[in-house]
Amino acid sequence: MDDMSYQIKPWQDLTICDDYMFKLIMRRKRICKRMLEKILQVPIRDITYPEEEKNMKMQYDSKGIRLDVFVADDENTVYDIEMQVRKPEDDGLYRRTRYYQSMIDADLLERGADYDELNSSYVIFICPFEPFDRGRHIYTFKNLCLEDKDLELGDGATKIFLNSVGTADDVTPDVKCFLDYVNGVLSNDDFVQEIDQEIRAVKKLENERVRYMTYAMKMQEERKEGIKEGIKQGREQGQHLANERWGKLMSLLLKEKRYDDAAKAAEDAEFRETLFKEYGI
Repeated sequence: MDDMSYQIKPWQDLTICDDYMFKLIMRRKRICKRMLEKILQVPIRDITYPEEEKNMKMQYDSKGIRLDVFVADDENTVYDIEMQVRKPEDDGLYRRTRYYQSMIDADLLERGADYDELNSSYVIFICPFEPFDRGRHIYTFKNLCLEDKDLELGDGATKIFLNSVGTADDVTPDVKCFLDYVNGVLSNDDFVQEIDQEIRAVKKLENERVRYMTYAMKMQEERKEGIKEGIKQGREQGQHLANERWGKLMSLLLKEKRYDDAAKAAEDAEFRETLFKEYGI
């Protein structure tokens, strides 16, 4: 197996687009709070981090989801901010927001909240790619009545996609500068400068470098084990299908009393394939 599949990105090469660095920088309350204020264009007095890393477990599945940045403000609105590295195929990106939203709601209900007390929530995806092919920098979704677009459901759920490669003039200059920074363009914008300086400062911390390497190696091992398990399952499934195919062929041969052909097929792979084609198996 190609070792390049498990190559760990050097600590000094990490940018805001890398999941690990994004989460680390957004742990700086001032930066995270400023970013939310700029995206939503509303003042926020304070934010808190309900857990060091929100890891929600589905009761019917052993697998959990890790939220990149999960915070709550002083009005008890909760925010999940996700840095998306690549666009999934088909509609996977859009359905992912629904999945995150359901996990947030399920977690709040598990803590004892009634459904009518569910917090207002925002799921925010930062995308270094075009998510909808409309050229916008920001796409905001709420549940609306199809028959009356002015009628909003008011369920408190909002989903926002930020597109760093947009072309429309639809965001404030500071948000545009942040999205340019996601694309690797460093401007003189004070917020972008604050983020960039924080990243530079973090990279000088040996303890953070060690934490990253420990994390990366763990992820590397988990990925290797996942691939090995996938290969194992694939082989087992392939063997099962092969056995099923062989059993069907033998059944047909014996039913037609082709005993000599059955015996030959057991020893001659080429002849066996000819029979598979003959019976369309």
